[in-house]
Amino acid sequence: MELSRLGQAQVLRVAAADVAIARERSRRRRLTRLMGILAPLALWLWTRTLLGNQVRPDFPSLPIPPELVPGLLLILVLSAVLLVPMLGAGKSPHVLYRPGEIDTSLDDVKGAGVVVEEVTRTLNLFLAHRTFKEQMGGTPRRAILFEGPPGTGKTYLAKAMAREAGVPFLFVSSSAFQSMYYGQTNRKIRSYFKALRKHARREGGAIGFIEEIDAIGGARTGMGGSGGREGVTGVVNELLIQLQSFDAPPLSQRFRGWFIDQANRWLSAESQLRKSAAPAANILVVGATNRAGDLDPALLRPGRFDRSIYFDLPSRSGRREIIDYYLAKKVHGPELDEPARRDTLAAMTFGYSPVMIEHLLDEALVWALRRGGDGLNWEDLQQARMTEELGLKHPVEYTEDERRTIATHEAGHATVAHLVGKGRKLEVLSIIKRGASLGLLAHSETEERFTKTRSEIVSLIQIAFGGMVAEELFFGESGTGPSGDLDSATRAAAQMVGSLGMGGSLVSLEAAAAGTGANIVTKVLSSDQGREALEKILDEAKADVTEMLDRNRHLVEALRDALLEHEELVADEITAVLVVAGSGGSNGDVLDLRLFEEPALFEEPAGAAARLRADDVEA
Repeated sequence: MELSRLGQAQVLRVAAADVAIARERSRRRRLTRLMGILAPLALWLWTRTLLGNQVRPDFPSLPIPPELVPGLLLILVLSAVLLVPMLGAGKSPHVLYRPGEIDTSLDDVKGAGVVVEEVTRTLNLFLAHRTFKEQMGGTPRRAILFEGPPGTGKTYLAKAMAREAGVPFLFVSSSAFQSMYYGQTNRKIRSYFKALRKHARREGGAIGFIEEIDAIGGARTGMGGSGGREGVTGVVNELLIQLQSFDAPPLSQRFRGWFIDQANRWLSAESQLRKSAAPAANILVVGATNRAGDLDPALLRPGRFDRSIYFDLPSRSGRREIIDYYLAKKVHGPELDEPARRDTLAAMTFGYSPVMIEHLLDEALVWALRRGGDGLNWEDLQQARMTEELGLKHPVEYTEDERRTIATHEAGHATVAHLVGKGRKLEVLSIIKRGASLGLLAHSETEERFTKTRSEIVSLIQIAFGGMVAEELFFGESGTGPSGDLDSATRAAAQMVGSLGMGGSLVSLEAAAAGTGANIVTKVLSSDQGREALEKILDEAKADVTEMLDRNRHLVEALRDALLEHEELVADEITAVLVVAGSGGSNGDVLDLRLFEEPALFEEPAGAAARLRADDVEA
């Protein structure tokens, strides 16, 4: 094979790949052995036929006294009851998938371009392992580690690798190795790697996938300690040993080697027979975990899981690819074929994993069935998104005073977010109970960003104080509603003081908090200086919000009245109320004629909206 093909970003699809050559050689050897076994029998049958003798063999009967039959059956049953569980306890718990049984290919993996490219290069080294070793002197990778949040496609991609390589795929969950019998976990691990070597030598290669490998590969502690789990040291040791067992000779070669050893006992040193070295089995072990920090460091050293591939949540362009892929499989309305709509949906699903996006579309189909439709539309997607992120609606009968207080509280949040939330989009404003929240404001960033400035964090703290300040301005006091707001504001201010250097001190308390097991809030509040800096940030934020809302009472009143009338405002509905109130017009006409004739949609095609976040959780 040409070495230039090993560096390409496409999977090798040539019959001359080392795996295909090894598979063909193994097939021919099996045919040769079968012919060697059947040829004497065929010759004997042919000879008997020519001689005119009876070909059918006669089997002698072994008479068994009838009175012994029940006793023999009882012995067989008891033996099976006792022996079968013990024999099966050490059996490998894997599930074998042939390439034809896997319906996932690399073309089906969307939103992970860099990961797919790296996996493809690893797969090419696996397919051309002999060429890479003999012509370049390299050692193919034995194992790679997939790490990342749940639902990011680790198992999905591993199956696609097995199909593209055309080799057996041995899937196993780490919990399946665990046994009630002492020592059987290690035995199952040995059986699993034995099965891997067997399939690899027979098919030219094999891919083993161990799900949640941290369950059996957790870090060892102390000298022979168990790390808090029974037998974890021995299990990790067994796993390390088996990762070095790919060149272990098969049973047939060990059998031949035994005869050679017996013969060499009688031969001089000059005439000793030489044993052939066993070729290494072409195996690629893939481990998956979302807790890579818990793995034993020895597993991550060269020769073991020496390549770690991180599966991150998809970017905006990646989410667009995933949406296109899944929408092509689901019945949907023509409006969802518009590129602007799909771009908006990709922006609104910031923080979603591929599995979450698929689940969102499935939930939208459920909403479509509820309204009697035969396919999902844009409104179904919005209903599904709000339900998934904010919870189901649980309307409760508030007292008139409670209803007005909650509406004022949420209107205060929305007004502050409108005034100081530069680069933020108001998504949902509601006084309908969802989950634990009696009311909520959900807002998100209009651009997909991964960092925040000091002013942006202060703005979030000010938004959190909006509800409390609005209650104080309109009712003279606040109630129990701001408890969740104060919690989020305190956490944000503690981050500014203790880990971001935004509170007058450049000392970071993050490492000290982690070392003592305390969170950053506890660490900041434990010192007088930190507490003073934190309270200063909160006091200044509340003072600014008080002045801000006092000047813009009309905006709070407009949103409050709209909430009291309609209970929930979505996206453009919130903005329309604020615009009308700011211009001094009458919101009543606009609300009646424009906003609430039909369920509002997230119409804005521009901007990358983050996931909805409930800022208020009232008890």
